[in-house]
Amino acid sequence: MRYRITFAAGLAIGYVLGAKAGKARYEQIARTARRIAESPAVQETAGLVGAQVNNAGKAVYTKVNEKLPVDSVKDFLARPTDEESDELRTSDLNGSGPDAPTR
Repeated sequence: MRYRITFAAGLAIGYVLGAKAGKARYEQIARTARRIAESPAVQETAGLVGAQVNNAGKAVYTKVNEKLPVDSVKDFLARPTDEESDELRTSDLNGSGPDAPTR
């Protein structure tokens, strides 16, 4: 209950302080934020960061695809597990695999 009262008090204080600052202060902060976001230096930096993230994503995708080339989820789920692969190899060596002749 104490935390609810603390939260409500904080909410009330924030509302009162925000109301005192008023719309003029809000508009001033919004104008400053827009001016910063539209500056050429920030735009250039954002473009460079975006390109680096894109290149990193492509590199990660390529590495993962080399280690685990999967065309679809269905193909991935159809693959035998390591245990199933070992069992298939063992049965093929013993001549009891799926292609072994029946007696």
